[in-house]
Amino acid sequence: MKKQVIHTEKAPKAIGPYSQAIRWGHLLFLSGQLGIDPASGNLVNGGFEAEARQVLANIQAILESQKSGMDKILKTTVFLTDMEDFALLNGIYGTFIPEPYPARTTIQVAALPKGARIEMEVIAEV
Repeated sequence: MKKQVIHTEKAPKAIGPYSQAIRWGHLLFLSGQLGIDPASGNLVNGGFEAEARQVLANIQAILESQKSGMDKILKTTVFLTDMEDFALLNGIYGTFIPEPYPARTTIQVAALPKGARIEMEVIAEV
């Protein structure tokens, strides 16, 4: 089996030496997504909620580029700069990702690229 680099114009370009995602057989490993608008390459305005929605939209675009979807997510890892946003995250997350929910880890970090408030990576089935 050979790893396959995944890229879609419907999600932000990588801002460093990494791929949007790597496919390995029936698994898709997405790099951490920020709340970046793919068209402008800038972090969206509107605070945590707008960033979180854009993060999930970016994840959805990458998954759909491989004929997968939010219901195929097996594991998420979420990085927050403020754990006070945890409850708001849960509300938004539940509108994008259906039950049964994937396994998830949420970690507070000191900082994220571009001054983002949230970053999320996922592993999904294809």
